[in-house]
Amino acid sequence: MDDLTPPPRGHLVTVVGVGADGSLQPAAERLLREADVVLGGRRHLALVAPVPGQERRPWPSPLAPSLPALLDELRGRQLVALASGDPMVSGIGTTLVRALGAEAVRVLPSISSVALARARMRWSAEESVVVTLVGRHEARVLREVAPGRRILVLTSGSPTATFVGRLLTETGHPDAVITVLGNLGSDAESRSVKTAREWAQTPASDVPALHVLAIEVPADAAGWRSSWVAGLPDEAFENDGQLTKRDLRASALARLSPAPGQHLWDVGAGAGSVGIEWMRSHSTCRTTAVEADPVRAARVARNATRLGVPDLRVVEGPAPDALAGLEPPHAIFIGGGATRPGVLDACLAALRPGGRLVVHGVTLETESLLADAYRTHGGELTRLAVETTHPVGRFTGWTPLRTVTQWSLRL
Repeated sequence: MDDLTPPPRGHLVTVVGVGADGSLQPAAERLLREADVVLGGRRHLALVAPVPGQERRPWPSPLAPSLPALLDELRGRQLVALASGDPMVSGIGTTLVRALGAEAVRVLPSISSVALARARMRWSAEESVVVTLVGRHEARVLREVAPGRRILVLTSGSPTATFVGRLLTETGHPDAVITVLGNLGSDAESRSVKTAREWAQTPASDVPALHVLAIEVPADAAGWRSSWVAGLPDEAFENDGQLTKRDLRASALARLSPAPGQHLWDVGAGAGSVGIEWMRSHSTCRTTAVEADPVRAARVARNATRLGVPDLRVVEGPAPDALAGLEPPHAIFIGGGATRPGVLDACLAALRPGGRLVVHGVTLETESLLADAYRTHGGELTRLAVETTHPVGRFTGWTPLRTVTQWSLRL
């Protein structure tokens, strides 16, 4: 069945993209007329003309937990759901596919707000990136900031421009240029250009509820936050000394091998540096940081937000008990507490096929444990000694950091 023929009765739902002015593709207009029930947000339902005898139903709130019961109630009826532009760009189409499976959903997109924003800004898809803040923390923008970067931001409402302006200003980019593109594709379309510093002081009432942000970071912007390569400087992380230092962190992450969509356990997270850099390596990487100390756990969350990965999950409690019930990981880093009874065994048991484990130790007791693990399981056992320069009177000398024993294993 192609996307231009009416779906058979029993096809669960067809999602139709609607332009900001209520425009529809001809095929979508036909499907809409033939539908028994039309679902959508109240704004979308108000955009399309009523059809005699047709039922119109706004989405229930909260949507996700109410969706199965609603679709069970409407089973066997011809359903059309309305969405803005492209339903698969932070839209209801994605939600329905996740809830029902791809075979139960058909999608007829209209032009998306992303496409309209690129057209208005004359930005190519290859030279810009899209970040969605729909139902997400504004700090996600910070991961994408780099010199000369062009960022399109899908927003959740009028306050987003002010929030993003403040974030960019606080992180050293007050001169980034932010264009607010309001009501794209409608008769009320608008455009307003200010610096991040200026937007930070702009009230939300001055911003259209429906808008896309277009951010241009100056080409001469400086700062370590723009790097996605493992090994941010230690001063990037708020810490109390419990921090996997830069060179050791880079070595650990090289062996943990972050990959899109994969999940890391950062056990004994300390300042959270390894888990944060794992997530910074790709926008879909995920981390669960496990930390027994409540002060440090709160610090991990702050560091994650400041470094553009606010979705990092922090679990407060000691391992191995705190590991119970967590989503299985693709990789695990144990930066502290490896000698605690049951921790290493629990981590080895939790790894998926192809999983990676890296453990650091600085004490003789941990080194002995890792040597035994190496003899039992194989892998790679490495001693890492790093020295840095420091003044010695009028001269300069080497100061060694504490030597770290690293055991790594790939299943």
